[in-house]
Amino acid sequence: MIPLARPLLGAEERDAVVAVLESGMLAAGARVEAFEREFAEATGVRHAIAVSSGTAALYVALQAHGVGPGDEVITTPFTFGATANVVLALGARAVFVDIEPDTFNLDPAQVEAAITPHTRAIIPVHLYGHPAELRALTRIADQHGLALIEDACQAHAALYHGRAVGTFGTGCYSFYPTKNMTTGEGGMITTDSDEIAELARAHRNHGQRYGRYLYDVVGLNWRMTDLAAAIGSVQLRKLPAWTARRRANAARLTAGVRGVIAPVERAGCAHVYHQYTVRVPDGQRNLFAAELVKEGVSNGIYYPLPLHRTPLYRQGQEGWDDRFPNADNAAAEVLSLPVHPALSDEDVAAVIAAVNRVADRLGLTGGCA
Repeated sequence: MIPLARPLLGAEERDAVVAVLESGMLAAGARVEAFEREFAEATGVRHAIAVSSGTAALYVALQAHGVGPGDEVITTPFTFGATANVVLALGARAVFVDIEPDTFNLDPAQVEAAITPHTRAIIPVHLYGHPAELRALTRIADQHGLALIEDACQAHAALYHGRAVGTFGTGCYSFYPTKNMTTGEGGMITTDSDEIAELARAHRNHGQRYGRYLYDVVGLNWRMTDLAAAIGSVQLRKLPAWTARRRANAARLTAGVRGVIAPVERAGCAHVYHQYTVRVPDGQRNLFAAELVKEGVSNGIYYPLPLHRTPLYRQGQEGWDDRFPNADNAAAEVLSLPVHPALSDEDVAAVIAAVNRVADRLGLTGGCA
C-alpha cells in the first residue's frame, strides 16, 4: 500500500536527540532558542516563538493580540477544528466566511461584510499548502484595525509573491508528524512585532513576562522541549529539498491524472502540497476513495464535514445551512492523494495509473479545472 503520508526521520535526527539526552537539559533551553533563530531566519521574520503544538501557536497568538470574551474572529469553516476551537477556548466567537472554490481558502470578497464592531481578528488558513489571498486580506485587516493571524500549519515554506506565508500577519505553524517537517509534536509563532513576540513568550510560559515568578499575564505551559527542537533544526535544513520533491511529485500528478479535478496553483503563489487534493465529481468521491484502496493507494478526506455542520458550531447558529455552499461542495468532493517526498518515481507513476484506472471504471471523464 502506498502511504498517504510518512515522516522522514533518519540518523541526523537520532543523533540530535541523543546529544540532547546526553546533555541532561531536556526542557526548553538552548536547543529551542537555536531552532527559533533558525526558523526566523528561514522564514524572514524578526521573531519565532516555539510552542508545544500548532494549536498552541494559534491559541497563544490570539492571546498575544488580546482576543477574549465578547470578541469575534473571522475564519473559514473548511479547516481542521483547531483553527476555530482556539477562538471558543478564549471565550470569543468564531464567525465563518465561505471559501474560494479553487484554492479552498478564505474568500476575501466575503470577509469585509462579516466585520462588526466586535471583530478583533481574521484567521485565514493556507489550506493544503496553498497561500491564501494575502494582499486582499492584509488590506482588509489594516483598514479595520484587525489582527491577521495566519494559520500556516500546512504551509511551511509556501510563498506568496516571493514572500513566505506567516510573515504578513502573525504566523502559526504545526510540526505534527505528518506535516511537511516535524518535531514529533510542536508549533511555532512568527512575527515582526517586538510587542507580540514578548507577549507570546509570556503566554507560553505561565505569564512570566518580566522574569521568573513575575506573573504579568495569564499564561500556561505551552513550551517546546529541547528534544523536539533538536529534531526541528535538522528537519528545517532538509525542508527545501523536500519541498522541491513535493512540488515535482505534484506536477507529475497534475500532468498525469484524469477523471478528477486537479488542484490549482495561482499565479504568484508557491504551493507546497502538504496535501495533493483533487475533486471527484458526480457524487462519486467516497466510492473513488474505496476503489483506490483496492488499487493499493492510501488516500484521505480533509475534511468530510465543514465546521458549520458539526454539533459544536451548530449550537445557537441560525441560517448557516445554506450560507457556505463552496465549503459544503468541497467537503463532498475533496480527496487527497499521496504526494510526500518519500515517494519514489515508481510510486508516483503507480498513483497516477491507479487514479486513471478507477476513473475509467467509474466513467469519470473530467479533468483539470
